[in-house]
Amino acid sequence: MFQTLDPPLQKIADRILGEERLSFEDGVYLDEQADLHTLGHLANIVRERKSGNFAYYNTNIHLNPTNVCVYRCRFCAFRADLKDKKAYTFDEPMIRERVLEGRAAGATEIHVVGGLHHKKKFDWYLDVVRTIHETCPEIHVKAWTPVEISWFSLITKKPIRWVMEQMIDAGLGSMPGGGAEIFDPEVRKQLCEHKADSAVWFDVHRTAHELGLKSNATMLYGHIEQARHRIDHLLQLRELQDETGGFQTFIPLAFHPENTELDSIQKSDGFVDLRTIAVARIMLDNFDHIKAYWIMLGQETAQLALSYGADDIDGTVVHELIYHDAGAETPEGMTVEQLHQLIREAGREPVERDTLYRRVIREGADWKVGESVMA
Repeated sequence: MFQTLDPPLQKIADRILGEERLSFEDGVYLDEQADLHTLGHLANIVRERKSGNFAYYNTNIHLNPTNVCVYRCRFCAFRADLKDKKAYTFDEPMIRERVLEGRAAGATEIHVVGGLHHKKKFDWYLDVVRTIHETCPEIHVKAWTPVEISWFSLITKKPIRWVMEQMIDAGLGSMPGGGAEIFDPEVRKQLCEHKADSAVWFDVHRTAHELGLKSNATMLYGHIEQARHRIDHLLQLRELQDETGGFQTFIPLAFHPENTELDSIQKSDGFVDLRTIAVARIMLDNFDHIKAYWIMLGQETAQLALSYGADDIDGTVVHELIYHDAGAETPEGMTVEQLHQLIREAGREPVERDTLYRRVIREGADWKVGESVMA
């Protein structure tokens, strides 16, 4: 199918087929000029090279322990001031209740991110992790973005490594990839001027990897950034992955403008979403997994994305609030049966994984993990 391509795209296609690494210029060309059908075909070649016909999901539950936040990021619809009517903060019994609910639903993971409550000391955040781990030690705790870790370092006047070590001792198992937004400093200045910068984001993930934690990476797209900013973002992630090998999954996050200070921006459509996923799959040659986060993309686009480079659609995602506050109209959760149907309709084989991409084996109400699916 590649005989009639324009010469620049043909050269890139040949490099992809030869498993050669692409340059910044290649990435910008793919993002700006490649037709979506060809781009998707190339991304699918890379996807199947890494994951075959498998499509991963996990049974997970979200905990956003507070929406009170010291920062005022322009793109955020989730945060609240302390005295806002919508402000809330979980106490220990509420956390335990959420965790037990997750265990009853068969969750293997609890995903924890939230606001930076300026009235709470570090021990409160530490106890969130400790309470989860003590309540259900079999559930993997994936918690805190670099923005939160940086805040903990600030309020304790302790190094990032010390903060991470305390969290690991409390039961932290891995880290999500949020807070990356766009690494370009000029774009970041317009989105979240006072938030931890990209150097901090990389420092936290590098430290996590050195301490043996796996983590994810994200990119917020569809706002004021351009193709060159997106490709630069991907290449910086690729560089750290070369160094540490600690990233598991890349998750492109579509910007939802509703209820934010940037609500005049038109939300990205499915074509942009699929293009972003495909380009990421091609450029991030050292990442094993690309996630189509169905709760942001919608079920139909996530389903299509399984043929455009994505091999993971996240999971049951019960109690997600951050993107729904920004106008996401998807359900707040899907059943395992619904996930299986979505994946099979896309022609893929559903595989339940744990946070570390080991196969989950169900035996009635109990579960255990096996080896890595691709081992």
